Amino acid sequence: MARKFYLTATMPDGYVKTIGPTNAAFSHYWRIVAVLQNGKTEVFWGHAKTLAEARGKQAAAADAARQRGWTRYDFEIAELERTSEPPCT
Repeated sequence: MARKFYLTATMPDGYVKTIGPTNAAFSHYWRIVAVLQNGKTEVFWGHAKTLAEARGKQAAAADAARQRGWTRYDFEIAELERTSEPPCT
């Protein structure tokens, strides 16, 4: 059985997302912050095994914005860092 580890991404605004424990080979974390027509926001996120896979989500975000009528959205990608221990909170 493969040894489990934690994956941590730090977004440009300082938000930290930790995934794990896991033994999955994810390399990037992506996040969409969508602004709805009523002014509220929704956040969608996921992880990918490659940067190219994560970038592919950006086209899906544009489609979702059109279909759901978002007034705007921010799409961000951060590299995941692998650690053996969870970060301190």
